Amino acid sequence: MSTSNVIRGTVLLSAAGFVSKILGMLYVIPFQWLVGEKGAALFLYAYTPYVILLSISIAGVPKAVSKFVAKYNALGDYETGRRMFKAGISLLTVTGFIGFLILFFSSEALAISMLSEDNTTGNSLEDVTMVIQMVSFALILIPGMSIVRGFFQGHESMGPTALSQVVEQIARIVFLLVAAFLVIKVFDGTIALAVGFATFGTFIGAIFSCVILYIYWIKRKPRLDLQLQQQKQSYNLLMSDLMKELFRYAGPFVLVAVATPLYQLIDQFTFNRTMTGIGYTLGESETMLASFNFYSHKLVIIPVTLALGLSMAMLPAITKAFTEKKQALMIRQMNQSFQIIALFIIPAVVGLSLLAHEAYGTLFGLNNIETYGALLAWYAPAGLFFALFTVSSNILQGIDQQKFTLISLIAGLLLKIVLNVPFMHLFGAKGAIITTLLTVATVVILNMWRIHKSVNFSYRQLAKRTMLIVIFTAVMGLSVWLVKSILGIYMSYTDGVLQASIILIVSITVGLIVYLGLCYYSTLLEKILGNRVRIFDKFLKR
Repeated sequence: MSTSNVIRGTVLLSAAGFVSKILGMLYVIPFQWLVGEKGAALFLYAYTPYVILLSISIAGVPKAVSKFVAKYNALGDYETGRRMFKAGISLLTVTGFIGFLILFFSSEALAISMLSEDNTTGNSLEDVTMVIQMVSFALILIPGMSIVRGFFQGHESMGPTALSQVVEQIARIVFLLVAAFLVIKVFDGTIALAVGFATFGTFIGAIFSCVILYIYWIKRKPRLDLQLQQQKQSYNLLMSDLMKELFRYAGPFVLVAVATPLYQLIDQFTFNRTMTGIGYTLGESETMLASFNFYSHKLVIIPVTLALGLSMAMLPAITKAFTEKKQALMIRQMNQSFQIIALFIIPAVVGLSLLAHEAYGTLFGLNNIETYGALLAWYAPAGLFFALFTVSSNILQGIDQQKFTLISLIAGLLLKIVLNVPFMHLFGAKGAIITTLLTVATVVILNMWRIHKSVNFSYRQLAKRTMLIVIFTAVMGLSVWLVKSILGIYMSYTDGVLQASIILIVSITVGLIVYLGLCYYSTLLEKILGNRVRIFDKFLKR
């Protein structure tokens, strides 16, 4: 595969992933207007266990199929790649159907474990059971579908994955919002029924994605069959050997994928019972859970997605440098990955904490804004730790230390389980957020320690530049606070969504100008991102 094709494929997949994630963040705004925090809690009850079971059902197999199809194609053995493709589809169709059966028939048990005994003010047991069952159908299609994407990628064709991914997300969101609108506004139905159809949108999106992939398969099959006919050699590997090789590579991918949903699932199993135990109603508890584990999480992930898109692009190069034993190059690329995270995420989480009430009020309304805004302010730093967790875990896999990822993740989960309930008794709803911050930070520290030990990675340069970033962020934070204070003389976020929006937009604009200006004129941007940032010289020096 030529360098230009590699770059084109990487850009295509990155763009598709970015569009899908942004759409997945934006739809929650109209969704909240329709179903509110109570409906969001109901959606969360279904979606979190679904994501975990989906990740386990897939277990990283599509990425492994992509790698091994490419490997055997390069050796001229197209038959082995085709055999792996067929075996992968059969395997994941079975695991997906098993996942569907588990989720569908355990839905009531899951619902019971998530709700408190007092369910007079919150979502009912029947409603939670129903939405879990509705989302479970997607497990029948998505695992097998993901194998087809991996097969095309192994044949150096990224278009099918990119297009099907975007179409799937668009179809899911359109069905979700239209169904919720019709149920609530047209047919005067219940929020539970609207959320049930919303979760079923995942299955609808999968159908559209399968149609796109089938069209690609019909168009590409003659050329793929021609490759089989022209094959000159075959390794004739036993199916057992293929499966061993497949799962040796695939296993670690599932760990990173399920980490965040597992933290959220622990909250869902413990939050309502604990909060009702200390005096809140189930309705109050559910809305607080939804405010930080669903709505606030979507806000926090926005800067994380942007930064990870830049940082994760370095990871294939890190893996290649490690394989080729180019130590200096590998260390430089690791440094750049971590510094990109610090450069963008640190000011983002500080800004989001300072503007939490305005941001939440602008996007999700002013209902109970003091409580929900405060929870967002506490939850904002999680963005930094989630980003560092993702990058450090992938670097560990790139340097052949994937087993340690399991150790650090288990340590974090145990810490979350042990601390969650006591911290909620001490700090209320904020206690669940504090334990998430502590546990993910612990996992990050363990991962970064392992990286240091494995490849003798020095954090000296990262520490120096992070200190400069913190100083610039402090100046930015002061400027944002001053703007808020000045605007606060004339208006407040509690006056209405329009006023909250004005404060938010003006404050963000001033903060961006101050921070990026400091980073640019100090040459920090150039040192981290390279000479390409100097293209702005001709505009700024006029």
